[in-house]
Amino acid sequence: MTTKTLAKNIANLTFTKKAHDVIIMDLKKLTDVADYFILCSGDSDTQVKAIADAVLDGAGKNGFDAWRTEGFAQRQWIILDYVDVVVHVFQ
Repeated sequence: MTTKTLAKNIANLTFTKKAHDVIIMDLKKLTDVADYFILCSGDSDTQVKAIADAVLDGAGKNGFDAWRTEGFAQRQWIILDYVDVVVHVFQ
C-alpha cells in the first residue's frame, strides 16, 4: 500500500466517527518529516477520542500500527504517528 492510499484510507476512517474539516496535506515536496498530514476536527473530547480510536483500530486491522501516539489524556489534540502519515485530531 502506498502512503497516499494509506492517507486516503485513514481519512475515510475519520468519517466513520463524523469528523469534520478533514484535510489531507501532501508534504512530500516540502519536508522530510512525513509524506502526508491528515487534519480533522471533532466537537467534543469524547468525539476526538472516538475518531482517534477508529483510526487506530481500522489501520491496525489493515496491518498498520501507529509508531507513536500522544494526547489521549487531554483529548484536545491527539496525534497518531504512522511515520510517513501523521494524523492530527483537534477539538
